[in-house]
Amino acid sequence: MVTHSVQTGLDVFEKSWPRTLKGSRAGLLVNPASVNRRLKHAVDCLLESKKIRLKALFGPQHGIRGETQDNMVEWKGFRDEKTGLPVYSLYSRTRKPEPFMLADIDVMIIDIQDVGSRYYTFIWTMDLCMQACREAGRSVAVLDRPNPIGGAITEGPVLDTAFASFVGRRPLPVRHGMTAGEIACYLKEEFHPSLDLYVIPVQGWRRKAWFDETDLPWVMPSPNMPAPDTAAVYPGMCLLEGTNLSEGRGTTRPFEIFGAPFIRPGDLVKRLRAFRLPGVVFRPLFFQPTFQKHAGRLCGGAQIHVTARERFRPFKTGVAVIMAVLELYPGHFEWKRPPYEYETEKMPIDILAGTDRFRRDLEAGRPLNEMEERWKAECLEFRRRKRRKYLIYE
Repeated sequence: MVTHSVQTGLDVFEKSWPRTLKGSRAGLLVNPASVNRRLKHAVDCLLESKKIRLKALFGPQHGIRGETQDNMVEWKGFRDEKTGLPVYSLYSRTRKPEPFMLADIDVMIIDIQDVGSRYYTFIWTMDLCMQACREAGRSVAVLDRPNPIGGAITEGPVLDTAFASFVGRRPLPVRHGMTAGEIACYLKEEFHPSLDLYVIPVQGWRRKAWFDETDLPWVMPSPNMPAPDTAAVYPGMCLLEGTNLSEGRGTTRPFEIFGAPFIRPGDLVKRLRAFRLPGVVFRPLFFQPTFQKHAGRLCGGAQIHVTARERFRPFKTGVAVIMAVLELYPGHFEWKRPPYEYETEKMPIDILAGTDRFRRDLEAGRPLNEMEERWKAECLEFRRRKRRKYLIYE
């Protein structure tokens, strides 16, 4: 494996900041992973910069400091003791910046590490910031970062806007194969054409490169995303949030470990092996989550071990897991009911998949490969008609 020297948008900020924005009053959307290659946080970097005047801080889900461990836990804004700056929460009753939050800034700078999956809410916080800044006549500048699971592969259904939510506001495949900066370009042209947008690109990154093929440090972008290995399985295993199966929250390997109290590990793994999924091995195990689903109860299940990540298809794997449990334990398996991520009516699995056809196909026993052919066709159409126009990196 060859490691490439990569610089994020934050690393090249001083030499790449647009002259037209020099001296601007800036807001900054960040979290704990917003660091440069020397692990210096974006707040400290920009406070020292003479390019802008930092006036306010904004934080996404899990907080500006990563202080909310579980998902779907709101947090309140505050005044930062170190800098004296106001800190605005964008994961509460308010997810789109309100006009008063933008009153003292000219540009919103966004430096957020995405993980390559449509469900991950940070890109939708970015979308809402773009919308608010367009309405208020403010500029947006995205300090781009690599997609940790590479930017070449796409997988999963493309969102049907009838199922738009905070885990998917705009049409994208589940595994989108784009960076936050590329998604910002897509969002601007398709939904916010009058927005004044700037993207500070990553330097030295190649589309097919995974995070461990860069020399950048990994900082958890959210508390249950401890390593790039977690991001690799997340596009499929996050689907379990729409079921009564534990997706491994409350364990040391979230999204890699999964199961439920009613599952016999050996039977489950035997059924999963029959799917002959590429690039993955399942190991039977028992585990006891410390919080979230089935907290304190002994669960049977398995751990995903990715053996060939270029061949591994996380979304197909997540679908196979649900399909196997549906077949083996029809009397125990359940779909999670709303509310979920601020959606109070639609089924959580439907807004995760971006369609209700996915759930209906599973309930009807539709073959896995037949389902895959449908989302492959959707991905191909999206790549041809939309995605390729907004790719920054070759």
